[in-house]
Amino acid sequence: MKTELRIGLFDSGVGGLSVWRELVRRMPHRPTTYLADSAHCPYGPRPPEEIRRFSRGIVRFLIEQGAGIVVVACNTASAAALQALRAEFDVPIVGMEPAVKPAAQRTKTGHVGVLATAGTVNGDLFRNTSARHANGVTVHVGVGEGLVERVEAGQADTPETEALLREYLQPMIDAGVDQIALGCTHYPFLLPVIRRVVPEGVSVIDPAAAVVRQVERVLLREGLGASEAGAVEHRFFTSGQPEALAAMVRALTGHAPKVAKVRWEDRELKRK
Repeated sequence: MKTELRIGLFDSGVGGLSVWRELVRRMPHRPTTYLADSAHCPYGPRPPEEIRRFSRGIVRFLIEQGAGIVVVACNTASAAALQALRAEFDVPIVGMEPAVKPAAQRTKTGHVGVLATAGTVNGDLFRNTSARHANGVTVHVGVGEGLVERVEAGQADTPETEALLREYLQPMIDAGVDQIALGCTHYPFLLPVIRRVVPEGVSVIDPAAAVVRQVERVLLREGLGASEAGAVEHRFFTSGQPEALAAMVRALTGHAPKVAKVRWEDRELKRK
């Protein structure tokens, strides 16, 4: 397992493609396997134990597909399941957390915003991160209800989505935030709209680059080394409709993948 260079990533849907896109940009010779659990999207409103059950089944599947490292490219799943996954599986597992630390380090006003799902902001991971890194800084939290669904539906840049973002971000802006951390991997696909909503001087932090840097550090630590140049195979799976995921990958990343269908069977994922 230590010599396998394939990187597995998963999310409740297409949001984790924001991490996948950055990973492929920085490590173009790494093969990847991406799984979208679209049958259960969104994860945000679901109970933590249910998310842990889904996450265990997905990680088992990714390892069966040859992944030697797994990225939980979903903030809600990271909040609910990261510790349990690391305790259960032998492969390195990298998770997401809202970028409270860089936001707190960069703020000049002492006020930072976090836009995230309910599952993320109610989790211990977010509370612990804020307690560690936001000393002396006021954190203003917005729960982006409905935003994941709009990205999944291909409606990231519409008047309705912009209206939702204004509703969630205006209280932060009124409070004087100068940093806004995105706490859901779907939200980077809303960046063009977010930048129209927030005033100049407010920085928006996408955590994808930091997560990929952590993947690079883990690969180095585990002795997985650098991949050689050559043809790279990227595999995509979904528990939803393959055509829908393929269309979203094309729209969001410019890649044109083949997508295979998987199904849940007795808490396990099986290829169709």
